Amino acid sequence: MAITLTSLADLSAQGFDDIIDVRAPAEFSDDHLPGAISLPVLNDEERARVGTIYKQVSPFTARKLGAALVARNAAAHLEGVLADRPGGWRPLVYCWRGGQRSGSFATILSQIGWRVETLAGGYKAWRGLVVQAVYDMPVLSPVVVLDGNTGSAKTEVLNLLPGFGVQVIDLEGLAHHRGSLFGSVGPQPSQKAFEGALAQALAGLDPARPVVVEAESSKIGNCRVPPGLWKAMVAAPRVAIAASRPARAAYLTRAYADLTADAARLADVVDLLRPAHPAEVIDSWQAMATGRNFTALADGLMERHYDPRYGKHRARMAVPMVEIAANGLAPDDLPDIAAQVARAVKGLTAR
Repeated sequence: MAITLTSLADLSAQGFDDIIDVRAPAEFSDDHLPGAISLPVLNDEERARVGTIYKQVSPFTARKLGAALVARNAAAHLEGVLADRPGGWRPLVYCWRGGQRSGSFATILSQIGWRVETLAGGYKAWRGLVVQAVYDMPVLSPVVVLDGNTGSAKTEVLNLLPGFGVQVIDLEGLAHHRGSLFGSVGPQPSQKAFEGALAQALAGLDPARPVVVEAESSKIGNCRVPPGLWKAMVAAPRVAIAASRPARAAYLTRAYADLTADAARLADVVDLLRPAHPAEVIDSWQAMATGRNFTALADGLMERHYDPRYGKHRARMAVPMVEIAANGLAPDDLPDIAAQVARAVKGLTAR
């Protein structure tokens, strides 16, 4: 039996024990339904081989080979990952368009006695719901942007706000990136995967309450913020954390310990700023990095690079803004800052 999803929330409401993506590993890596496990019935090479035979020889020959490969791979999954599934197990199986790959695997599982269902339209149908959510629909909750110069602990404060009854979307968390040249934290999701996670976050919002997002560029690393959300962010009122440069430098030294622990990576990132600054400035920053004088490096980067750019950007803005003065940015200071931000957010959106 095939189920049809009419909204992103339908998937979790169905209560499947497992969601199984039978597409090839490269397809799964690009994007997949939330919580899905990868049990390909054709690997990347096999999928390409069957496709070539379908076009160059005949559909019949391709289907015959495909059936043999699917059966072989299905057997491996049954003897491996699925070996311990109980008799009452209820999985959802999907492929690209809900066609032969998912249908073949679902048939095998149903013959065992499991209550298997397939997804009508497959991944393509899910992707259509995601595109609708992030490109075609407006953001229903009033948007408030959490602002502040580099090193103002915006992300940490943002993630404390739900404890004060404020809805948030952590765009940097969804993008696996801290939003600057120095912000890489490992592999980022594909654009499709980023949009899928964002669509789910948007779907989970209460439209009657504001949602806070951190001030970002239109790109977070390699992930692009969809135009509708970006326009809402540009027009949104802002709550800005104001902290001294020394406090921010100390915070950055703590927050970017992963980067400062990798001397070669830090040097490479500093070098990316050469087109924007004189050679002697870059060389002085490199000397600070080599000498492990990271607080001075952070202070210099803010003084010469980040703060001037933030100032020019804000000068072009004409939106309501509330400033929260932060005397310090130590871990013990952040809950009080978050409480002040929460009050400011509620005040801005109550007007």
